[in-house]
Amino acid sequence: MSKAREADLYAPVKAYLQRQGYDVKGEVGAADVVGRRGGDVVIVELKLGFSLALFHQGIERLAVTDDVYVAVPAGGKGKALRSNVKLARRLGLGVLTVRARDGFVEALADPGPYSAKKLKKKKTSLLRAFDRLEGDPNEGGATRHGIVTGYRQDAVKCARFLAVHGPSKAAKVAEWAEVPVARNIMADDHYGWFTRVERGVYGLTAAGKKGLMDWGDV
Repeated sequence: MSKAREADLYAPVKAYLQRQGYDVKGEVGAADVVGRRGGDVVIVELKLGFSLALFHQGIERLAVTDDVYVAVPAGGKGKALRSNVKLARRLGLGVLTVRARDGFVEALADPGPYSAKKLKKKKTSLLRAFDRLEGDPNEGGATRHGIVTGYRQDAVKCARFLAVHGPSKAAKVAEWAEVPVARNIMADDHYGWFTRVERGVYGLTAAGKKGLMDWGDV
């Protein structure tokens, strides 16, 4: 099988634009593909994969026309493809994919202004995490342990209480350690720090004692 070339994308993209009534030519000035339909101009930049250089080229072409696409071979999938298409949309670029076996061209996004949809649920979750985090333990990046979350801080409070007082009722830990969700944290035991001694009573595991040594300063 011959190695894929950017030039292999040209004929399918040209045919795609011609079906929309454009007169199409390749390598016009700095642009890979230019289509003209009366006063309307569309530009397509061809690449074998998404890259920062491809997005830079697309942005440059926006100085000429609002109708700019980037075209790549089809076959990408999953989160990476969705993220690249989303980035293209944010930049005002369209995205075309070209299927190698038959030259089928699909528009995954069209050029145009982008307005991000604000999700109230995500904002609420972010603010809840902000309010739960005590102080600024991460200083804009990972600490020597890793990223500190409000959940981790609450788990440390529970572990510290148990280290001092021994196995205790969840309600007591919640009140004295000032962690309202102490029962859930100890029952879920995401870090392996806690053990259920009896109904409603939790103790600290060896991993929990080590966790205090590692995370006690948060």
